[in-house]
Amino acid sequence: MATAASFIATTRFGLGPKPGEQERIAADPRAWLVEQIVPLDLPPSALAGLPSSRDYLTDLGAARRQSGEEKMAARKARRMAHRKEVALRTRAQIEAGDPFHERLVAFWSNHFTVSVKKPHLFAIAGAYEREAIRPHVVGRFEDMLSAVLHHPAMLLYLDNVQSIGPNSPAGKRRHRGLNENLAREILELHTLGVDGGYAQEDVTELARILTGWSIGRQRDDVPGGFAFHARAHEPGAKTLLGVRYPESGIEEGKTAFAALTRHPSTARHIATKLARHFIADEPPDGAVSRLATIFRDTEGDLAALARSLVQEDAAWANPTAKVKTPNDFVVSALRATGVDADSKRLVGSLELLGQAPFAAPSPAGWPDTGEHWIGPGATLSRAEWALALGRRLAGHRAHEVLVATTIEPIVSASTRLTIERAPSEAEAIALVLASPEFQRR
Repeated sequence: MATAASFIATTRFGLGPKPGEQERIAADPRAWLVEQIVPLDLPPSALAGLPSSRDYLTDLGAARRQSGEEKMAARKARRMAHRKEVALRTRAQIEAGDPFHERLVAFWSNHFTVSVKKPHLFAIAGAYEREAIRPHVVGRFEDMLSAVLHHPAMLLYLDNVQSIGPNSPAGKRRHRGLNENLAREILELHTLGVDGGYAQEDVTELARILTGWSIGRQRDDVPGGFAFHARAHEPGAKTLLGVRYPESGIEEGKTAFAALTRHPSTARHIATKLARHFIADEPPDGAVSRLATIFRDTEGDLAALARSLVQEDAAWANPTAKVKTPNDFVVSALRATGVDADSKRLVGSLELLGQAPFAAPSPAGWPDTGEHWIGPGATLSRAEWALALGRRLAGHRAHEVLVATTIEPIVSASTRLTIERAPSEAEAIALVLASPEFQRR
């Protein structure tokens, strides 16, 4: 029999239950989650065989040498490829048999956001998640940070390819200087946090350390991949957070990343974000402190952090503590109903509801508190989407089955009465999906 704990396991830690899933795991929901905290050798089948970022960037380089009309065709092809990847990524979440693992992918992808708000990212935003995020979600934070900062998508998104040491040979020749965007976001968003104890001088020093971190050109050993351009690297020692880094080229960055991973502010920042996502918008200080201790003691072991989250009693105290984002809402509805939405509808639904994958409005990623997702306009859009899905399902699936699959363990008497009084089966299904219980996780 489904329970509040099975609801939390499948909905807050997972992506919404499939039919029968809550009952199947009810005896030990935490054990079901822990079983998913394992590295995966292969990506989900929906994502198998997609081109790499290097493939995309090679094609992009070729397109720059084409005529105007050919360039327009290539640009359209990149946008179409991106929409295909968005649909396949969403389908991977809908089909996932290890939804906690998939949620961790989405969490870390959002933490290290890149966005197609910069159009040149259309080609590689999806590949970035597959290459820099997925392999490390139950690995080490330092390895994920390194993979992210070596990836062309992040170097393009935050403009590090434009950053040149003013006193480097390239800087003197081209009269160009630092771009601090990547350095600032590493400190503010990726590691220490906005109140993590750094100053503007540290941003500048990290930017100097990162000069030369760029993308391989056609004449480089790895065109379209990561490349360190030594002639663009700012010479001399740098001092970051009070620590002096002697001139050592690319090794300066690697050493700095290791130090940032081990900084107490990074542990606190990551612990707070994880607790906010899996416990509550305002997570208890005790839970944050315990997670921060795990991060420090294990030197950023993300599997240990995930296991610790599962064992946090606060995560199991309130089944409706979190509001579903639009992505959560769409994915959980399609997991529960089994509707096979085509790619156009999948992408269109996420765009309509305001959360297309890889399209966050800023480097901070999508917000993770309910106030950003529940308002009159958003509520109306969700209700209309639910009714459209209800009309597709009417005559094929009874609303009682949908209730039993999803919100049965926590449904209130008033919600149940509202659903039963619906004038049609389509509207009854829509009311299940639009209910306060289904809208939360």
